[in-house]
Amino acid sequence: MTAVTAHRIDTATPIHRADLFGRGLAALASLATGVAFVNGVLLTISASDDRLFIEGWRVSSFGIFAALFALLAVRPRQTAGVWEVVLVGKGALVVFGALIGDVPEARLSAIIDFGLVAVVAAAYVLCRGWLAWRPATTYPTR
Repeated sequence: MTAVTAHRIDTATPIHRADLFGRGLAALASLATGVAFVNGVLLTISASDDRLFIEGWRVSSFGIFAALFALLAVRPRQTAGVWEVVLVGKGALVVFGALIGDVPEARLSAIIDFGLVAVVAAAYVLCRGWLAWRPATTYPTR
C-alpha cells in the first residue's frame, strides 16, 4: 500500500515549468536592470558636476536591483523578504513617479518600474516566492 501525502496549494513547491518561467522572468529583470546600470555608468561619466552625485546614486541603485533580481532568479525560495522588499521598493517608485506628474524622467521611470513590478510579481507567483519564509528544514529545495 502506498501512502499519499496531500499538500495545500500555498505550501506546495511550484510546478517545474512555472518555476523555470518565473526564474526566467527574474533573470530578465536582472538583465534589463544591468543594461540600465551600464547606461547609467555612461551617463555618470558625462554628467555635469551638479548631477554627478545623483547619477552615481542612481547607478548604484541599478546595480543593487540587478543583483537582487539575479539572487531571486537563482534562489527564489531561499531569499525571505527579498521579493517583498523589491516589490515594495519598485512599487513606491511607480507611485511617486505618477504623483509628481510632468517630470519627463519620472514619467519614463515610472512606466519602466511598473513593467518591472508586473514581471517580478508574476515571477513571485510562478516561483511561489512566499515559500522563502518557511522554516529551512521544510522542503529544502531551491
